[in-house]
Amino acid sequence: MGRSAFDVRSAYAEHGASLVAFAASALRDRALAEDCVQEVFVRAWRAADRHDPERGSVRTWLFAIARNVVVDAARSRARRAPPVADGSVPEAADPRDAPAAVVERMRLAQALAALSPDHRRVVVEVHLNGRDYADVSRETGVAVATLRTRMFYALKALRAELAADQQEGDHGGRR
Repeated sequence: MGRSAFDVRSAYAEHGASLVAFAASALRDRALAEDCVQEVFVRAWRAADRHDPERGSVRTWLFAIARNVVVDAARSRARRAPPVADGSVPEAADPRDAPAAVVERMRLAQALAALSPDHRRVVVEVHLNGRDYADVSRETGVAVATLRTRMFYALKALRAELAADQQEGDHGGRR
């Protein structure tokens, strides 16, 4: 695939927001996430001739690049000492722990992205945002019983997705 076939502008328009959300979720830092996405598109542009549409879509390729960039950013951030307002010396954190936590958040974000929008919304609202079913029901107009059913199937699908991802990781497979 030649460079002319990869249109950075259209790829950014189509996937940029999802990549920023993915990186921000993993890093918990919006500004750093935006920097990472910029780096993703620079790397993609430089490697455009190596993208093989037979192996995956542009979206899949960009997310694979993003995963690497985010892990690199997390490692870099872990090496720097956190700022301390009171002048005390912070307890040293093991920089090897940060990338593992980022990878786990990325795995969860990818698994959530695989859910249908209705299933993803109930998981995000109830488990991640801490809202109760009644609030979500009032906001969406969906019955509480339906939301609970969606949650059951969403969590079942998340477990299956995370287990499949773990098995592929154990066997060195690629998605």
